[in-house]
Amino acid sequence: MRLHQCCNFDDFRELARRRLPGPIFDYIDGGADDETTLRRNAASFDDCDLVPNILRGVRDIDLSVTVMGQKLAMPFYCSPTALQRLFHYDGERAVAAAAAKYGTMFGVSSLGTISLEELRSAHDTPQVFQLYFHRDRGLNRAMMARAKHAGVQVMMLTVDSITGGNRERDLRTGFTIPFRLTLAGMLQFAIKPAWVIQYATHERFRLPQLDKHVDMGRGTMSVGRYFTEMLDPAMDWDDVTEMVKTWNGPFCLKGVMSREDAIKAADIGCAGIILSNHGGRQLDGSRSAFDQLAEIVDAVGDRIDVIMDGGIQRGTHILKALSLGAKAVGVGRYYLYPLAAAGQVGVERALGLLKAELERDMRLLGFTRIDQLSRGNLRFRHPSSPLQQADVPR
Repeated sequence: MRLHQCCNFDDFRELARRRLPGPIFDYIDGGADDETTLRRNAASFDDCDLVPNILRGVRDIDLSVTVMGQKLAMPFYCSPTALQRLFHYDGERAVAAAAAKYGTMFGVSSLGTISLEELRSAHDTPQVFQLYFHRDRGLNRAMMARAKHAGVQVMMLTVDSITGGNRERDLRTGFTIPFRLTLAGMLQFAIKPAWVIQYATHERFRLPQLDKHVDMGRGTMSVGRYFTEMLDPAMDWDDVTEMVKTWNGPFCLKGVMSREDAIKAADIGCAGIILSNHGGRQLDGSRSAFDQLAEIVDAVGDRIDVIMDGGIQRGTHILKALSLGAKAVGVGRYYLYPLAAAGQVGVERALGLLKAELERDMRLLGFTRIDQLSRGNLRFRHPSSPLQQADVPR
Protein backbone atom coordinates (compact mmCIF):
# COMPACT_ATOMS: atom_id res chain seq x y z
CA MET A 1 0.00 0.00 0.00
CA ARG A 2 1.18 3.52 -0.87
CA LEU A 3 0.29 6.80 0.78
CA HIS A 4 -2.18 7.84 -1.93
CA GLN A 5 -4.09 4.60 -1.31
CA CYS A 6 -4.54 5.32 2.39
CA CYS A 7 -8.16 6.06 3.22
CA ASN A 8 -8.37 5.75 6.99
CA PHE A 9 -6.68 5.38 10.37
CA ASP A 10 -5.97 1.67 9.92
CA ASP A 11 -4.26 2.26 6.57
CA PHE A 12 -1.89 4.83 8.08
CA ARG A 13 -1.22 2.55 11.04
CA GLU A 14 -0.22 -0.26 8.68
CA LEU A 15 2.14 1.97 6.71
CA ALA A 16 3.77 3.13 9.96
CA ARG A 17 4.15 -0.48 11.13
CA ARG A 18 5.95 -1.37 7.89
CA ARG A 19 8.35 1.55 8.10
CA LEU A 20 9.24 1.81 11.79
CA PRO A 21 11.45 -0.50 13.83
CA GLY A 22 9.27 -2.58 16.13
CA PRO A 23 10.20 -0.84 19.41
CA ILE A 24 9.35 2.61 18.02
CA PHE A 25 6.09 1.44 16.46
CA ASP A 26 5.12 -0.17 19.77
CA TYR A 27 5.90 3.07 21.60
CA ILE A 28 3.25 4.84 19.48
CA ASP A 29 0.85 1.93 19.27
CA GLY A 30 0.89 0.52 22.78
CA GLY A 31 -0.87 1.19 26.06
CA ALA A 32 -0.51 0.30 29.70
CA ASP A 33 -0.90 -3.14 31.29
CA ASP A 34 -3.47 -5.20 29.32
CA GLU A 35 -4.34 -2.24 27.05
CA THR A 36 -8.00 -2.49 28.02
CA THR A 37 -8.46 1.28 28.14
CA LEU A 38 -6.60 1.70 24.85
CA ARG A 39 -9.16 -0.53 23.13
CA ARG A 40 -12.11 1.04 24.93
CA ASN A 41 -11.19 4.54 23.77
CA ALA A 42 -12.14 3.75 20.19
CA ALA A 43 -14.85 1.18 20.98
CA SER A 44 -16.79 3.63 23.16
CA PHE A 45 -18.06 5.47 20.07
CA ASP A 46 -19.73 2.28 18.81
CA ASP A 47 -22.33 2.45 21.59
CA CYS A 48 -23.63 5.77 20.26
CA ASP A 49 -25.65 6.22 17.05
CA LEU A 50 -26.23 9.34 14.97
CA VAL A 51 -29.77 10.23 13.92
CA PRO A 52 -29.64 12.18 10.62
CA ASN A 53 -32.03 14.87 9.46
CA ILE A 54 -32.98 15.43 5.82
CA LEU A 55 -33.96 18.29 3.52
CA ARG A 56 -32.06 20.91 5.49
CA GLY A 57 -30.19 22.74 2.72
CA VAL A 58 -26.62 21.72 3.47
CA ARG A 59 -24.63 23.09 0.54
CA ASP A 60 -22.16 25.24 2.52
CA ILE A 61 -20.46 23.72 5.58
CA ASP A 62 -18.70 25.79 8.26
CA LEU A 63 -16.42 23.66 10.48
CA SER A 64 -14.90 26.55 12.43
CA VAL A 65 -14.90 26.69 16.23
CA THR A 66 -13.42 28.90 18.93
CA VAL A 67 -11.59 27.05 21.70
CA MET A 68 -9.95 28.75 24.69
CA GLY A 69 -10.08 32.00 22.72
CA GLN A 70 -8.41 30.48 19.65
CA LYS A 71 -10.23 30.46 16.30
CA LEU A 72 -9.79 27.11 14.49
CA ALA A 73 -10.93 26.34 10.97
CA MET A 74 -11.77 22.77 12.05
CA PRO A 75 -13.02 21.32 15.35
CA PHE A 76 -9.97 19.11 15.88
CA TYR A 77 -6.31 19.84 16.55
CA CYS A 78 -2.99 18.01 16.78
CA SER A 79 -2.37 17.20 20.43
CA PRO A 80 1.19 17.58 21.73
CA THR A 81 3.09 14.30 21.68
CA ALA A 82 6.65 13.42 22.65
CA LEU A 83 9.69 12.30 20.66
CA GLN A 84 8.27 13.01 17.19
CA ARG A 85 11.62 13.01 15.36
CA LEU A 86 11.98 9.34 16.25
CA PHE A 87 8.98 8.66 14.05
CA HIS A 88 10.12 10.86 11.15
CA TYR A 89 13.16 13.10 10.89
CA ASP A 90 11.00 16.22 10.36
CA GLY A 91 8.99 15.57 13.52
CA GLU A 92 7.07 18.57 14.82
CA ARG A 93 8.06 20.64 11.80
CA ALA A 94 5.90 18.39 9.62
CA VAL A 95 2.98 18.37 12.04
CA ALA A 96 3.01 22.14 12.58
CA ALA A 97 3.14 22.83 8.84
CA ALA A 98 0.25 20.46 8.16
CA ALA A 99 -1.82 21.97 10.99
CA ALA A 100 -1.12 25.47 9.65
CA LYS A 101 -2.22 24.44 6.16
CA TYR A 102 -5.61 23.44 7.56
CA GLY A 103 -5.89 26.34 9.98
CA THR A 104 -5.95 24.37 13.19
CA MET A 105 -4.04 24.30 16.46
CA PHE A 106 -1.01 22.15 17.20
CA GLY A 107 0.85 21.34 20.38
CA VAL A 108 4.50 21.13 21.40
CA SER A 109 5.48 18.78 24.22
CA SER A 110 8.02 19.29 27.00
CA LEU A 111 9.54 16.18 25.43
CA GLY A 112 9.27 17.64 21.95
CA THR A 113 12.15 17.36 19.51
CA ILE A 114 11.87 20.80 17.84
CA SER A 115 12.02 24.02 19.83
CA LEU A 116 8.78 25.82 20.47
CA GLU A 117 10.46 29.07 19.36
CA GLU A 118 11.25 27.69 15.90
CA LEU A 119 7.68 26.47 15.44
CA ARG A 120 6.13 29.66 16.80
CA SER A 121 8.16 31.79 14.39
CA ALA A 122 7.33 29.55 11.43
CA HIS A 123 3.54 29.47 11.80
CA ASP A 124 0.90 31.91 12.98
CA THR A 125 -1.72 29.29 13.79
CA PRO A 126 -2.53 28.78 17.49
CA GLN A 127 0.12 26.85 19.42
CA VAL A 128 -0.15 24.95 22.71
CA PHE A 129 2.79 24.20 24.98
CA GLN A 130 2.34 21.01 27.01
CA LEU A 131 4.13 21.03 30.35
CA TYR A 132 4.84 18.29 32.87
CA PHE A 133 5.07 19.33 36.51
CA HIS A 134 8.63 19.00 37.81
CA ARG A 135 9.92 18.71 41.35
CA ASP A 136 12.02 21.77 40.54
CA ARG A 137 9.47 24.61 40.75
CA GLY A 138 12.02 26.97 39.24
CA LEU A 139 12.15 24.77 36.15
CA ASN A 140 8.37 24.93 35.82
CA ARG A 141 8.43 28.73 36.02
CA ALA A 142 11.33 28.94 33.55
CA MET A 143 9.57 26.76 30.98
CA MET A 144 6.36 28.79 31.26
CA ALA A 145 8.32 32.03 30.90
CA ARG A 146 10.05 30.66 27.82
CA ALA A 147 6.73 29.73 26.23
CA LYS A 148 5.26 33.16 27.04
CA HIS A 149 8.29 34.90 25.52
CA ALA A 150 8.00 32.76 22.38
CA GLY A 151 4.38 33.83 21.88
CA VAL A 152 2.64 30.56 22.70
CA GLN A 153 -1.06 31.20 23.21
CA VAL A 154 -2.20 28.28 25.40
CA MET A 155 -0.49 26.54 28.31
CA MET A 156 -1.48 22.89 28.79
CA LEU A 157 -0.50 21.14 32.02
CA THR A 158 -0.62 17.35 31.85
CA VAL A 159 -1.93 16.14 35.21
CA ASP A 160 -2.29 12.37 34.69
CA SER A 161 1.42 11.57 34.32
CA ILE A 162 3.02 12.21 37.69
CA THR A 163 4.60 8.82 37.12
CA GLY A 164 4.93 6.69 34.00
CA GLY A 165 2.40 4.00 33.14
CA ASN A 166 3.31 0.32 32.94
CA ARG A 167 3.87 0.02 29.18
CA GLU A 168 4.87 -3.60 28.83
CA ARG A 169 5.60 -3.47 25.11
CA ASP A 170 8.38 -0.96 25.85
CA LEU A 171 9.68 -3.09 28.72
CA ARG A 172 10.01 -6.13 26.46
CA THR A 173 12.08 -4.28 23.85
CA GLY A 174 14.04 -2.03 26.21
CA PHE A 175 12.77 1.12 24.51
CA THR A 176 14.13 4.20 26.27
CA ILE A 177 15.86 7.43 25.32
CA PRO A 178 18.84 6.88 25.09
CA PHE A 179 18.24 3.42 23.62
CA ARG A 180 18.90 0.47 25.91
CA LEU A 181 17.49 -2.20 23.68
CA THR A 182 17.12 -5.88 24.33
CA LEU A 183 18.54 -8.28 21.75
CA ALA A 184 15.07 -8.70 20.26
CA GLY A 185 14.73 -4.92 20.08
CA MET A 186 18.08 -4.53 18.31
CA LEU A 187 17.06 -7.09 15.72
CA GLN A 188 13.96 -5.04 14.98
CA PHE A 189 16.16 -2.07 14.10
CA ALA A 190 18.42 -4.24 11.95
CA ILE A 191 15.55 -5.27 9.69
CA LYS A 192 14.47 -1.63 9.08
CA PRO A 193 17.67 -0.14 7.61
CA ALA A 194 15.88 2.75 5.88
CA TRP A 195 14.81 4.19 9.25
CA VAL A 196 18.32 3.69 10.67
CA ILE A 197 19.93 5.50 7.72
CA GLN A 198 17.51 8.43 7.93
CA TYR A 199 18.00 8.72 11.69
CA ALA A 200 21.79 8.67 11.32
CA THR A 201 22.02 11.12 8.43
CA HIS A 202 19.82 13.93 9.80
CA GLU A 203 20.34 16.38 12.61
CA ARG A 204 21.14 15.01 16.04
CA PHE A 205 18.17 13.92 18.09
CA ARG A 206 17.60 16.25 21.02
CA LEU A 207 14.92 17.52 23.39
CA PRO A 208 15.29 21.30 23.08
CA GLN A 209 12.65 22.20 25.65
CA LEU A 210 14.73 20.37 28.28
CA ASP A 211 18.31 20.25 27.04
CA LYS A 212 19.37 23.25 29.15
CA HIS A 213 18.01 21.56 32.23
CA VAL A 214 18.40 17.80 31.75
CA ASP A 215 21.28 15.81 30.27
CA MET A 216 19.68 13.04 28.25
CA GLY A 217 22.37 12.80 25.63
CA ARG A 218 25.04 10.72 27.31
CA GLY A 219 23.11 7.90 28.82
CA THR A 220 22.49 9.66 32.11
CA MET A 221 18.73 9.89 31.85
CA SER A 222 16.06 7.96 29.97
CA VAL A 223 12.51 9.08 29.39
CA GLY A 224 11.41 6.49 31.96
CA ARG A 225 13.74 7.98 34.56
CA TYR A 226 12.53 11.45 33.63
CA PHE A 227 9.02 10.43 34.69
CA THR A 228 10.10 8.65 37.85
CA GLU A 229 12.82 11.05 39.06
CA MET A 230 12.00 14.56 37.80
CA LEU A 231 8.22 14.74 37.90
CA ASP A 232 6.54 15.53 41.18
CA PRO A 233 3.79 13.21 42.45
CA ALA A 234 3.16 15.73 45.25
CA MET A 235 1.59 18.18 42.78
CA ASP A 236 -1.71 19.49 44.16
CA TRP A 237 -4.38 22.09 43.43
CA ASP A 238 -2.44 24.85 45.17
CA ASP A 239 0.48 24.28 42.79
CA VAL A 240 -1.80 24.40 39.76
CA THR A 241 -3.61 27.52 41.01
CA GLU A 242 -0.28 29.32 41.25
CA MET A 243 0.63 28.23 37.71
CA VAL A 244 -2.68 29.51 36.33
CA LYS A 245 -2.02 32.91 37.90
CA THR A 246 1.60 32.98 36.73
CA TRP A 247 0.68 32.17 33.12
CA ASN A 248 -2.05 34.84 33.06
CA GLY A 249 -3.59 33.56 29.85
CA PRO A 250 -5.53 30.57 28.49
CA PHE A 251 -4.54 27.64 30.71
CA CYS A 252 -5.91 24.10 30.45
CA LEU A 253 -5.49 20.82 32.30
CA LYS A 254 -5.02 17.65 30.26
CA GLY A 255 -6.00 14.42 31.95
CA VAL A 256 -9.11 15.52 33.87
CA MET A 257 -11.65 12.70 34.09
CA SER A 258 -13.82 13.24 37.18
CA ARG A 259 -16.69 15.66 37.70
CA GLU A 260 -15.13 16.95 40.91
CA ASP A 261 -11.82 17.75 39.23
CA ALA A 262 -13.58 19.49 36.34
CA ILE A 263 -15.42 21.76 38.78
CA LYS A 264 -12.19 22.53 40.62
CA ALA A 265 -10.44 23.40 37.33
CA ALA A 266 -13.21 25.88 36.53
CA ASP A 267 -13.06 27.31 40.05
CA ILE A 268 -9.32 28.15 39.81
CA GLY A 269 -9.69 29.93 36.47
CA CYS A 270 -8.72 27.38 33.82
CA ALA A 271 -9.93 28.24 30.32
CA GLY A 272 -10.32 24.60 29.34
CA ILE A 273 -9.96 20.99 30.34
CA ILE A 274 -9.04 18.05 28.17
CA LEU A 275 -10.81 14.82 29.08
CA SER A 276 -8.10 12.24 28.49
CA ASN A 277 -6.71 8.98 29.84
CA HIS A 278 -3.42 9.63 27.99
CA GLY A 279 -4.37 7.36 25.12
CA GLY A 280 -4.69 4.38 27.45
CA ARG A 281 -1.01 4.69 28.35
CA GLN A 282 -1.31 5.45 32.06
CA LEU A 283 -4.01 3.87 34.28
CA ASP A 284 -5.36 0.79 32.52
CA GLY A 285 -8.99 0.13 33.31
CA SER A 286 -9.79 3.84 33.50
CA ARG A 287 -12.87 5.17 31.78
CA SER A 288 -12.83 6.40 28.21
CA ALA A 289 -13.08 10.13 27.67
CA PHE A 290 -16.13 9.77 25.43
CA ASP A 291 -17.98 7.72 28.07
CA GLN A 292 -17.27 10.45 30.63
CA LEU A 293 -17.95 13.42 28.37
CA ALA A 294 -21.67 14.03 29.05
CA GLU A 295 -21.19 14.04 32.82
CA ILE A 296 -18.38 16.60 32.61
CA VAL A 297 -20.19 18.85 30.13
CA ASP A 298 -23.27 18.87 32.36
CA ALA A 299 -21.13 19.87 35.33
CA VAL A 300 -18.98 22.63 33.84
CA GLY A 301 -19.78 23.08 30.15
CA ASP A 302 -21.28 26.53 30.76
CA ARG A 303 -18.14 27.71 32.62
CA ILE A 304 -15.19 26.24 30.80
CA ASP A 305 -14.29 24.79 27.39
CA VAL A 306 -14.52 21.00 27.55
CA ILE A 307 -12.32 19.19 25.03
CA MET A 308 -11.88 15.45 24.68
CA ASP A 309 -8.91 13.42 23.51
CA GLY A 310 -8.71 9.69 22.91
CA GLY A 311 -9.82 7.14 20.35
CA ILE A 312 -10.69 9.56 17.54
CA GLN A 313 -10.40 7.68 14.25
CA ARG A 314 -13.29 9.00 12.15
CA GLY A 315 -15.20 12.16 11.38
CA THR A 316 -18.29 10.58 12.92
CA HIS A 317 -16.37 10.16 16.20
CA ILE A 318 -15.77 13.90 16.23
CA LEU A 319 -19.42 14.66 15.48
CA LYS A 320 -20.55 12.43 18.35
CA ALA A 321 -18.20 14.18 20.77
CA LEU A 322 -19.28 17.63 19.60
CA SER A 323 -22.94 16.65 19.86
CA LEU A 324 -22.39 15.69 23.50
CA GLY A 325 -20.98 19.14 24.17
CA ALA A 326 -17.24 19.02 23.51
CA LYS A 327 -15.94 22.27 22.02
CA ALA A 328 -13.25 20.41 20.03
CA VAL A 329 -11.27 17.17 20.07
CA GLY A 330 -7.58 16.40 20.05
CA VAL A 331 -5.95 13.72 17.91
CA GLY A 332 -2.65 11.98 18.61
CA ARG A 333 -2.09 8.59 17.03
CA TYR A 334 -4.29 9.75 14.14
CA TYR A 335 -1.49 12.04 12.94
CA LEU A 336 1.50 10.13 14.35
CA TYR A 337 0.99 7.11 12.11
CA PRO A 338 0.95 9.16 8.88
CA LEU A 339 3.87 11.23 10.20
CA ALA A 340 5.85 8.01 10.58
CA ALA A 341 4.72 6.79 7.18
CA ALA A 342 5.46 9.87 5.08
CA GLY A 343 6.29 12.99 7.08
CA GLN A 344 4.46 16.23 6.29
CA VAL A 345 2.66 14.91 3.21
CA GLY A 346 1.37 12.02 5.31
CA VAL A 347 0.02 14.30 8.04
CA GLU A 348 -1.54 16.60 5.44
CA ARG A 349 -3.28 13.67 3.80
CA ALA A 350 -4.60 12.42 7.13
CA LEU A 351 -5.91 15.83 8.20
CA GLY A 352 -7.42 16.38 4.76
CA LEU A 353 -9.23 13.06 4.86
CA LEU A 354 -10.62 13.82 8.32
CA LYS A 355 -11.79 17.26 7.20
CA ALA A 356 -13.47 15.73 4.14
CA GLU A 357 -15.19 13.14 6.34
CA LEU A 358 -16.49 15.88 8.61
CA GLU A 359 -17.88 17.93 5.74
CA ARG A 360 -19.54 14.90 4.17
CA ASP A 361 -20.93 13.64 7.47
CA MET A 362 -22.27 17.08 8.42
CA ARG A 363 -24.25 17.11 5.19
CA LEU A 364 -25.52 13.59 5.75
CA LEU A 365 -26.46 14.47 9.33
CA GLY A 366 -28.31 17.58 8.16
CA PHE A 367 -26.27 20.45 9.64
CA THR A 368 -24.15 23.26 8.25
CA ARG A 369 -22.48 24.63 11.42
CA ILE A 370 -20.87 22.99 14.41
CA ASP A 371 -23.01 24.99 16.86
CA GLN A 372 -26.11 23.29 15.43
CA LEU A 373 -25.06 19.91 16.81
CA SER A 374 -26.80 18.69 19.97
CA ARG A 375 -27.66 15.58 21.92
CA GLY A 376 -30.92 15.48 20.03
CA ASN A 377 -29.10 13.88 17.09
CA LEU A 378 -27.70 11.05 19.24
CA ARG A 379 -29.11 7.82 20.63
CA PHE A 380 -27.29 5.41 22.91
CA ARG A 381 -27.83 1.69 22.53
CA HIS A 382 -27.66 0.82 26.22
CA PRO A 383 -30.28 2.10 28.70
CA SER A 384 -27.57 2.25 31.36
CA SER A 385 -25.61 4.84 29.38
CA PRO A 386 -24.40 7.69 31.63
CA LEU A 387 -26.20 10.12 29.34
CA GLN A 388 -29.53 8.34 29.98
CA GLN A 389 -30.69 10.27 26.90
CA ALA A 390 -31.89 12.82 29.44
CA ASP A 391 -32.43 15.70 27.09
CA VAL A 392 -33.21 13.77 23.92
CA PRO A 393 -36.69 14.65 22.62
CA ARG A 394 -39.12 11.76 22.98
